[in-house]
Amino acid sequence: MNIVANVLLKSDIPGARLRNRGKVRDIYDAGEHLLIVASDRISAFDVVMAEGIPGKGAVLTQISKFWFSLTRDLVPNHFVTDEVREFPAPFNRYPDQLQGRAMLVKKAQPLPVECIVRGYLAGSGWKEYRKSGTLHKTRLPAGLQESSRLPEPLFTPSTKAEEGHDENITFEEMLKLVNHEIAEAAREKSLQIYRRGVEVAEEKGIIIADTKFEFGLVDGELILIDEALTPDSSRFWPKEQYQPGKSQPSYDKQYLRDYLETLDWGKTPPPPELPETVVQNTSRKYQEILRILTGKSVL
Repeated sequence: MNIVANVLLKSDIPGARLRNRGKVRDIYDAGEHLLIVASDRISAFDVVMAEGIPGKGAVLTQISKFWFSLTRDLVPNHFVTDEVREFPAPFNRYPDQLQGRAMLVKKAQPLPVECIVRGYLAGSGWKEYRKSGTLHKTRLPAGLQESSRLPEPLFTPSTKAEEGHDENITFEEMLKLVNHEIAEAAREKSLQIYRRGVEVAEEKGIIIADTKFEFGLVDGELILIDEALTPDSSRFWPKEQYQPGKSQPSYDKQYLRDYLETLDWGKTPPPPELPETVVQNTSRKYQEILRILTGKSVL
C-alpha cells in the first residue's frame, strides 16, 4: 500500500471543491459521490491538536473499510471504493497523497445525532454513574466499578456539534430531532453493529468498550456513514489485561486524553503542545489496533 509517510494535516487537491473540513476529515465534492480524506489530525475533548499523528488517517480509513465489509449485511453503508485509480478526476491524479487514506462514498443526508453504544462503564459514563448511579439517565445496578461490563449494551445518543462539545441526549430527546421510525432503526442498527463488532474483536483479543456511529439517509433508506469502529470513535481494550475497578490500557486516543488530563489546560482552544513521545506512542497504538483487527499495516 502506497501511504504518504509524512504527517498529513490538510489535504490539498488542485481543481477539487472542498465541501467541509471537519475535526479529522476533509470532504470533497466528487460529482454523484463525495470523496472523504482522513487526515492525521487528532481531536481530544472536541479540540483539534496542533500536531498530527503519523499514519492515523490511513488507519481510520482501513479499519472503517474492514468493518463496512463485515457489517453490510446488517445495514448498508456509504463505501464505494478506496482505490485511487477508480476515483474521478482530479482525485485519481494524486495516488501518493490519497491512497489508503481516502474513500469515495455515497452522498447521504446525515442524521443530526451521534449514535453511541456503551458496553462498559468508562469515561463520562463512569463519572455519571459515580455521581448518580445512572448511565445516560438510565438507572444501573449498584456496586458497579470503573470499567465494569454493563448488563446489556446501552444506546446513548448525543447531539453533533460543529464546534464545542457534543451534548448527551435521551432517546426521547432524539425523537425531537429525528423521525420516530428512523430513530428506532438507528438505535436497532447501532446495537446490532456493536454486537457484531464485539464478537469479531473478542476473537482477536480486543474488548470494544464503547463506540459511536453516524447514519444518513439515501432515498429514504438508512445507511451507515462516516467511520465505523475506529480508535477515534471507540475504546479498544486488550482482553487479557482487562481488570474492572480501574482505567484500562487501550489502543485508541484514550492514551492522549489521559496525558491531557495531567495538564493544567481548560480543554478549550488553543491546545497544548504535544511532546514527541506522546505523538509517537499514540501513533503506535493506532498502528497496533489496525494490525490486530485486520492483519494490515500502513507505515
